[in-house]
Amino acid sequence: MNPSWIEYIAAVLFFLALIHTFSAKYFVQLSHRESRHSGAWLMLGEVEVIFGFWAFILLGFMAAVGGYESAVEYMDTRDFTEPLFVFVILVIAGTRPILQAAQLLIDTLEKIIPLPGMITYYFLTLTIVPLLGSFITEPAAMTLAAIILRDRYFSKKIPETMKYLTIAILFVNVSIGGVLTSYAAPPVLMVASKWGWGLDFMLATFGWKAALAIFINALIASWIFRKILLGMDDLKDDYEVGRVPPLVMLIHLTTLVLVVIFSHHPFVFVGFFLFFLGFTEAYHRYQSPLMLREGLLVAFFLAGLVVLGGMQKWWLAPILSRLNSAMLFVGATFLTAITDNAALTYLGSLVDGLSDANKYALVAGAITGGGLTVIANAPNPVSFSLLKNTFEHQSINPLMLFVYALPPTVVAACCFVFL
Repeated sequence: MNPSWIEYIAAVLFFLALIHTFSAKYFVQLSHRESRHSGAWLMLGEVEVIFGFWAFILLGFMAAVGGYESAVEYMDTRDFTEPLFVFVILVIAGTRPILQAAQLLIDTLEKIIPLPGMITYYFLTLTIVPLLGSFITEPAAMTLAAIILRDRYFSKKIPETMKYLTIAILFVNVSIGGVLTSYAAPPVLMVASKWGWGLDFMLATFGWKAALAIFINALIASWIFRKILLGMDDLKDDYEVGRVPPLVMLIHLTTLVLVVIFSHHPFVFVGFFLFFLGFTEAYHRYQSPLMLREGLLVAFFLAGLVVLGGMQKWWLAPILSRLNSAMLFVGATFLTAITDNAALTYLGSLVDGLSDANKYALVAGAITGGGLTVIANAPNPVSFSLLKNTFEHQSINPLMLFVYALPPTVVAACCFVFL
C-alpha cells in the first residue's frame, strides 16, 4: 500500500519536530536577545510545546486540502487516553501528601542501609522509586522521583555533569522499571493483552533483569558522585514539608490507586480527578500548589505525539518486519529515540507472524531505549518539565542528554540481551 500525500507530509513534519526538539535551546537563547517577540521564541523553546505545535500544522494542512471535516475526522480516530491519564497522574502524584508518603518509604529504607544519608537517599530515589513505577505506573514514579531530585539535589549548587547523568539514569531506570507488571509501562501495555503477557511472564522474562540494571546504574552514579553527596549531608533538612494527617494521605493514595485501576477508562478516572480537585480545595492547608501547568504542558506534548505519530506507520512497520531478533533489538532501541516507545511496540503488534524471540526483542529494545531522548518514553516530559529550570539557561540540551544516557542504556541492554 502506497502512502498518501498527507502521510508524506506527516513524516516530514515529524522529522522537523525532531529537529526542533534538538534545537529548543536556541529558541530560548533567542528569546533573551529578541525582546520584541521574546514570548513567541520562548514558547517555541518549550520542548513540551513542540510536537503539539507541529501537530497543529499537520491539521492545518488537512483542513486546507481536504476540508476541516477531514481534520476533525482524523482527530476523532485518535486515542488521547494516555495524554489525559499522564496529566491526571502527574497532578495527583505531585501533591504534598503523595510526596510525603514516598518520602516516608525512602526514609524507612534509608535507616536500614548503613551509608551516609544523602548517598543512600540518592541511590534509593534512582532505584526504589523507578521500581514503584511497576505498581503506581511510570508517570507517577517519574513525577515523584523528579520532585525529590529537584528539591533535594538539583536545587543545590551541583555540577551540570551530575544533573545530566542523574536525569539520564532516571529516564532509563523509569523506562525499564515499569516492566515488573503488565499494566504500568506504556510499551508493555500496548501489547500485553494481545500477546498474553501476564504478571508471571513479566517478572520471569523482564522484571528481574530490569531490577538488576536499575541497581547497577544507580550504584555507579552514587559512586561517581559520592564526594559531592557527602558534602551535601548538612543540607538534608532542606527537604521538609508540613506534616499531613494520615487520613488526608490515605485519600490521596486511594485516589491515585483508583486512577491507575481505571487508567483505560478516561470518563471514570477524570471523575475521580474532579473529586480530587474538590478535596484539595477543601483541605488546601495540606496542599502545595497543584502542578496543573506542568501537567497540561506534558499532556499537550503527548497529544501532539499521538497526532503526528499516528501517520508514521507506513515507514516504521516495514522496517520492523524485515529485522531478525538481534537487529530488531538494536533497531527498536534507537528507533525509540525518535518515536515514542509505546507507539513503536503498538506498531510492532500490528505486524503479523512475529516470533516470540522478536516480540521479546521489540519490547526489550523499546524500553531499553526509553531514556535516550525526551520523546522516547511517555513519562520523560514530566521529569523534563520539572527539572529543566534547574539547569544552565533553564534548558536541558537534548544532545547532552542523549550522550549521558548512552552508558545506562548499554547497562540495560546487556542485562536484557545476555541474561
